[in-house]
Amino acid sequence: MTTSTSPTSSSSPLAERLQAVRSGVADAARAAGRSPEELTTIVVTKFHPASLVRELAALGVRDVGENRHQEAQAKAEELADLDLTWHFVGQLQSKKARQVRRYASVIHSVDRLSLVDALRSEEADVDAFVQLNLTDDPERGGVADRDLEPLVEHVLATPGLRLLGVMAVAPLDEEPARAFERVRAASERVRSLAPEATSISAGMSQDYPEAIAAGATHLRIGTAITGNRPSLR
Repeated sequence: MTTSTSPTSSSSPLAERLQAVRSGVADAARAAGRSPEELTTIVVTKFHPASLVRELAALGVRDVGENRHQEAQAKAEELADLDLTWHFVGQLQSKKARQVRRYASVIHSVDRLSLVDALRSEEADVDAFVQLNLTDDPERGGVADRDLEPLVEHVLATPGLRLLGVMAVAPLDEEPARAFERVRAASERVRSLAPEATSISAGMSQDYPEAIAAGATHLRIGTAITGNRPSLR
């Protein structure tokens, strides 16, 4: 959990941004009549070096998100001495599924039957969210609304996966509050099939208060904490 508001020993810009988000998450939770302890804030460190993740760990961050396999794998290996929970939050190619299982504790982007099959394992379970596409664009990540239940049923029937709930990204052309209400409704449908799958992965730097109001349990926050991403080399 990274919603702790305990003081940090540093007054660096990174520490200040992290504390500002922690405070914002706590305020949004209380405004929604919820406890901040219900929420897991995942710091998404895409394009940032492993050294920044190490700084975040020193500030109390334990949940880290990545959305590119090659980068995620390298960071997880370099930072294996830290007690981190790695979340894979990007689109996942089926051919990379088994590799991602080796370092990721949670996969947020399960969006098709073939990926579920690729993640099948007789070993320890990996936690998973089914990703819902809130747009009409089939090129966007996520399962179409009409196909949500069949995907959930396939996850439940597949060894090696433990369904946590539903994940989604609010479309840029829709009010976040309205989009997240659709995610809440989808979560209720998921829970009708899997009562224990109560989690909702939703909310990013620009819209996490609306996500919290709609019941999000896992927030995926990048630039509000890490600052602008470095230029690609």
